[in-house]
Amino acid sequence: MRIRVIGAGAAGLTAAYELLQRARETGRDPMLEIVEKADKAGLGCSFYAGGMIAPWCEAESTEPLVANLGVEALEFWTRIVPVAERRGSLVVARPRDRSELVQFSKRTSHFATLDRAGLAALEPDLADNFELALYFAEEAHLAPRAAMAELVRLLSIEPNVVFRYGVDAATLPDDCDWTLDCRGFAAKPDLTGLRGVKGEMMILRSADVKLSRPVRMLHPRHPVYIVPRPDGTFMVGATMIENEERARVTAQSLVELVNSAFAIHPSFAEAEVVETGSDVRPSFADNLPRIKREGRRLYLNGLYRHGFLLSPALASRAARVVFDEAYFPEVMDEAVKPFGQRRAS
Repeated sequence: MRIRVIGAGAAGLTAAYELLQRARETGRDPMLEIVEKADKAGLGCSFYAGGMIAPWCEAESTEPLVANLGVEALEFWTRIVPVAERRGSLVVARPRDRSELVQFSKRTSHFATLDRAGLAALEPDLADNFELALYFAEEAHLAPRAAMAELVRLLSIEPNVVFRYGVDAATLPDDCDWTLDCRGFAAKPDLTGLRGVKGEMMILRSADVKLSRPVRMLHPRHPVYIVPRPDGTFMVGATMIENEERARVTAQSLVELVNSAFAIHPSFAEAEVVETGSDVRPSFADNLPRIKREGRRLYLNGLYRHGFLLSPALASRAARVVFDEAYFPEVMDEAVKPFGQRRAS
């Protein structure tokens, strides 16, 4: 059996990994080809991702499906491919925005409410600015670029896996038994309703700020999250813009990100700006993912801003479709079966 995976981002690499695991479980030995148009893996949305594995935080603004599938990512990234740190997530708000925190708490679960002393015990640098926080102890975070490198390493040592970089899959013959299309926004011409939602980010370095876990600060207009990286830098993000400009970072967005980071910790005002970047997240109208089947081709797409959170769940389901065609996952194209419904036995 020959299988081709198109796209070497979070969706494509997790799909390739799960295909191999499922093949072993079923006694198969497929040849797996991973085709990437860029010169290396992980240079799309994965390159600019926050890397928060936070299913219960995300439940605040998503359908239950996202949180339910996202729970599987905690197992994948902490045990199966153990690149994530399970230190939890913090959600805070300035005193004048406390109502935002109250509303957030009503729409989420799996958290503890911390007063200033409780917050100081976890993140001393935040206690002066915030008197109340929500602590989601079971959540995790990872460094996206390191996670992609580890998946590439694990796949590269497999004798029946081949990476083909700098290759446009459209130029290759359709000679595989199965093809998994994980191109993200690049698949827009082939997927009706796929749109792009631009996200911008910046990376700061400050020796004066110490954080051990992701922090989300709620605000009516400019919410922000900060994710600590192992190298002592901090990823700052939150923008969601309804356009499809992939590379352009606007001055307004940078000002908003800097001001929001400064509101979380004043020392960020003196931080070094290490990097800025943006890309377009692939999304459908409902911001929910799809596995779409056309013959022996599966499209894994629509992960929106939940690439690392949802890719393990979609990957495992796609692998089951390939090796057990009677399997019908709960995440399929809406023309085949609505979300949340299982096929009658």
